Amino acid sequence: MTYEQLKKVALTQFALHGYEGASLTQIASEVGIKKQSIYTHFKSKDELFISTFNDAVDNELLFVKKFISKNKAKPLREILYNFLNEYLDSYNKENSNTSFFLRTSFFPPIQLKDLIKNGTDKYVSELEEIFKLLFEQKCGILKPNVNERTATLAFLTILDGLFVELLYGNSERLDIRLSEAWYVYWQGISNERGG
Repeated sequence: MTYEQLKKVALTQFALHGYEGASLTQIASEVGIKKQSIYTHFKSKDELFISTFNDAVDNELLFVKKFISKNKAKPLREILYNFLNEYLDSYNKENSNTSFFLRTSFFPPIQLKDLIKNGTDKYVSELEEIFKLLFEQKCGILKPNVNERTATLAFLTILDGLFVELLYGNSERLDIRLSEAWYVYWQGISNERGG
């Protein structure tokens, strides 16, 4: 139980303060243990951070899979557009998991950069597979010169750009970029009209 509590509290602390700013003393205090007791479960702050990050990757992928599963009967346009909005909104609602995942992916601690890259590579690969499968299931909507892989990669590139705006920009600019990028994207891939 303490192991899971430590990771839950660590997630919030790392999301709020980053690797450097998060304090093991604070994490232990919130769990109700002494700092030394953390080392019963994790060898170091690095190990706690990586374990928490790997869980965050899995949780982000679980969010995506649940969203797609719940919405798979809807039209493709609705699924994709609502996904972008809901995913971005989860960050804006200060979802510690999404916040921690994105901040760590974009700004990893230097000594953990390779381990973080492994997690982000897993995330990107699985995301590509999830959306490629969705496009395969809904392929009738695609223009003849657009295949499932192209539609997937273009969609995920928009998501990446929106993540950057989410981290560096402001909500008004994010809304405009989402709207404009979505319009061009949908017109580019779809036989349908309207965005």
